[in-house]
Amino acid sequence: MSGSVNRVILVGNLGKDPEVREFPDGTKQAKVSLATSESYKNKNGEPVESTEWHNLVFRRRLAEIVQLYLKKGHKIYVEGRIKSRSWEQDGQKRYTTEIEVDQLTMLESKKTDSYSQGTPPSGSPTEHDVPI
Repeated sequence: MSGSVNRVILVGNLGKDPEVREFPDGTKQAKVSLATSESYKNKNGEPVESTEWHNLVFRRRLAEIVQLYLKKGHKIYVEGRIKSRSWEQDGQKRYTTEIEVDQLTMLESKKTDSYSQGTPPSGSPTEHDVPI
């Protein structure tokens, strides 16, 4: 098999309200932290819960949807790609790894709402529903 695959699927709860930025060209970006947890028993048979935190980035239409509908504690399903980046700050090289989300499903609404980058399904918010 040639090529490679960079695909991530996560289900978890938002650790904080989304942080949304609007750029000069009008596009938006939303960032949230997502907690995923697993439970298991250690070698002594005691229950242990382990939580991982993931940095999620939503762009354009998905960022607008996140801004409108997601809050701390909401449970979501996301698909996307792992992206790593680095920068200089105070003379130190900094690194971060993020999940660039291209598919979102909200798991706590009365009906499950699913959104993909670019083409929201029918019944989802339209452009005029989004505050500018």
